[in-house]
Amino acid sequence: MVDMTKPDLTAALRDIRSQYETISAKNVQDAEEWYKSKVRNRRHLQCFNESLIRQMRELEERFGHEAAGYTNTIARLEEEIRHLKDEMARHLRDYQDLLNVKMALDVEIATYRKLLEGEESRCVSNGPQQQQQQLAFTQQTSPEQPRFSEVHTKKTVTIKTIETKDGEVSV
Repeated sequence: MVDMTKPDLTAALRDIRSQYETISAKNVQDAEEWYKSKVRNRRHLQCFNESLIRQMRELEERFGHEAAGYTNTIARLEEEIRHLKDEMARHLRDYQDLLNVKMALDVEIATYRKLLEGEESRCVSNGPQQQQQQLAFTQQTSPEQPRFSEVHTKKTVTIKTIETKDGEVSV
């Protein structure tokens, strides 16, 4: 008889099954660790995201306050500019009024100068006789004045014109 030994299939199947169970257990353990790692990372990312959102809100609030402060400063400076423009316009009107008065006074001075020059030339052209008559008339009307044989009066009037251009005085 031929001895035929049959391979022990049951033992081989048990060995294979044992190897697959070991591999399966390791895969389950690896999958659980991977899942736990991903959950930890997700929680970490959530905390990090919440922290960033909180910081962003704080920055928005701070910058909002700063922007409001800048807006108030701009409004105050614009009001100050408006006030200074009004004041400058008032000064310009006052200056224009003074310039008009000065020009009127210059015209009046020029008129008086011409009158004085005309009076001097009349006195000179009338001669000494009329001057003596005028002197006698003055002596009769005002006895308290000293008597002079001849009166010569000459007045010099100097007119100095001051012009301004762009706020600078030129003579």
